[in-house]
Amino acid sequence: MSETARPPAAPPRARAEIDLAALRANVRTLRAKAPGAAFMAVVKADGYGHGAFPCARAAVEAGATWVGTATPEEALALRARGGLPADVRIMCWLWTPGGPWREAVEAGIDVSLSAMWALREVVGAARAAGRPARVQLKADTGLGRSGCQPADWPELVAGALRAERDGLVRITGLWSHFACADEPGHPSVAAQLTRFREMVGYAEAEGVRPEVRHIANSPGLLTLPEAHFDLVRPGVSMYGLSPSPEVGTSADLGLRPVMTLATPLALVKHVQGGHGVSYGHHYVTPGATTLGLVPLGYADGVPRHASGTGPVLIGGKWRTVAGRIAMDQFVVDLGGDEPEAGGEAVLFGPGDRGEPTAEDWAQAAGTIGYEIVTRIGGRVPRVYVNE
Repeated sequence: MSETARPPAAPPRARAEIDLAALRANVRTLRAKAPGAAFMAVVKADGYGHGAFPCARAAVEAGATWVGTATPEEALALRARGGLPADVRIMCWLWTPGGPWREAVEAGIDVSLSAMWALREVVGAARAAGRPARVQLKADTGLGRSGCQPADWPELVAGALRAERDGLVRITGLWSHFACADEPGHPSVAAQLTRFREMVGYAEAEGVRPEVRHIANSPGLLTLPEAHFDLVRPGVSMYGLSPSPEVGTSADLGLRPVMTLATPLALVKHVQGGHGVSYGHHYVTPGATTLGLVPLGYADGVPRHASGTGPVLIGGKWRTVAGRIAMDQFVVDLGGDEPEAGGEAVLFGPGDRGEPTAEDWAQAAGTIGYEIVTRIGGRVPRVYVNE
């Protein structure tokens, strides 16, 4: 019996290498900064582009006991995947009317409530499921986004307590979110902490006995020990990025960026001076040179706003995007150097080899490091190392 040999797999056009050892080290570093609090690993938006499940699992290995997502679909996918210890709690907080409340209740997911409509829907789901829902009441302490306003808080607390007495919910948490914790000393930070304590105090005086109270995101964990309460929920810092320059660089904080984005050069060619490059000819070669074609574009998440400014490491040297970033590719002026097609172009990484970082791309695009890693799309395979 003969078998047809399969051809070797083609090398990927590009790859996002995810260093799970770095992620575990980051979690341990962050836990040491809040030793008295439980740790929620926030893996929303597919783990900030790094892969939700591998990052959740690595964070749990490093001591996380909670996992946080934005949408119920993210939370349900994690629960359905399996592979996380049964005692690890999963929470989600971004709900819309008609959402999959019953599925979340049956999966034992902690759900966030900001208004009475949400309480009514989760109570109906609990009745249908025949088991109590795990709910956390969110207070709007000043962010002005989701969360219950102080004027409406007594009604929400009273309604949740009635549902708890009826055996339909278990109030597991009281929580909120900072608006400006990435700006140390901003007056809203102290004001929000005061309001949070007041709203928690009211709920507890009415009879709420939460498992956890929490408000500290990455900058809150890093700069506000008084905000740690029972649980901290770092997001971007877990992936090795600083939440803001004012808080410090990744190196200052003892964190290591987890993602490296690299690709082989698709083409290297000689051109004469005065040659236009990419759409609109916003870059024209100043003299005879070599151009390198990088097969990544804004469809892969490379920000078009970094046209003409985005940095790339090729052949041990920093290069800059020449002209506009297109949907699938962009060009760099190699200045006469002649790396071979297939040579590596590193857009960003930890910086160990002199490569740019996600923060460098954020500065080039006029945005934040969060967006750079989160927007890397599904056409770029994630390659996990140090699993």
